Amino acid sequence: MSEQSLIDKVEVAIEEIRPYLIADGGDVKIISIDNKNIVNLELIGSCEICPMSPMTLKAGIEEAIRKQVPEINGINAINGIN
Repeated sequence: MSEQSLIDKVEVAIEEIRPYLIADGGDVKIISIDNKNIVNLELIGSCEICPMSPMTLKAGIEEAIRKQVPEINGINAINGIN
């Protein structure tokens, strides 16, 4: 499977949770998917500094992605929140 189609699938999965992020003044942007199928994300807006971001990342974003795109092995926030 090409990297682009994986990115498209991940984007669709993120669209499910995006309204909740936006409602709290934040968002997330896909930067890349590496050769181990780890999604590199950038948290933006209030998500960058929110103390709940690690939980949002694991329980919200990662869960949504893994549910729809099982070939993804994990996620990584490039701006330091993991």
